[in-house]
Amino acid sequence: MWYPLLKWLHVLAAIMAVGANLTYSIWLRRAQSEPEVLPFVLANIRLIDQRVANPCYSVLLVTGLIMAFTVGIPLTTPWLLTALSLYVLAALLGILAYAPASRRQRRILEAEGHESPAYRSVAHKSSWLGIAVTIDVLIIVFLMVVKPPLWG
Repeated sequence: MWYPLLKWLHVLAAIMAVGANLTYSIWLRRAQSEPEVLPFVLANIRLIDQRVANPCYSVLLVTGLIMAFTVGIPLTTPWLLTALSLYVLAALLGILAYAPASRRQRRILEAEGHESPAYRSVAHKSSWLGIAVTIDVLIIVFLMVVKPPLWG
């Protein structure tokens, strides 16, 4: 009885985390036409990341590992090992690259405005980092759903 609830929690966390992340480009694109709302948009993206997406990614790791151990799927199963490796990559990119770039983006916006070359540069970098993390996460979702044999 508890396994289906755990699986439901896992899927719900995936929907919330990935869904939240996918909205960021829409928020930012809309703010380009109304730059006065850019500080509000960046602050809310940060809030959603801290309060929704990142906690859900943690729930995904915990529930996913519990399910794998419960069902007896070895962590060395190719699709699972690849997904876990990509999870670590996404986490490292998020923590070591995206978060600092995002903080710098907010600071430069406050100090220099949205038209400054420094702001445009860091916003461009943040955008590409966000795209990289999103693609990484979408590949993980594919691996979790399709479970392709990959090798072996």
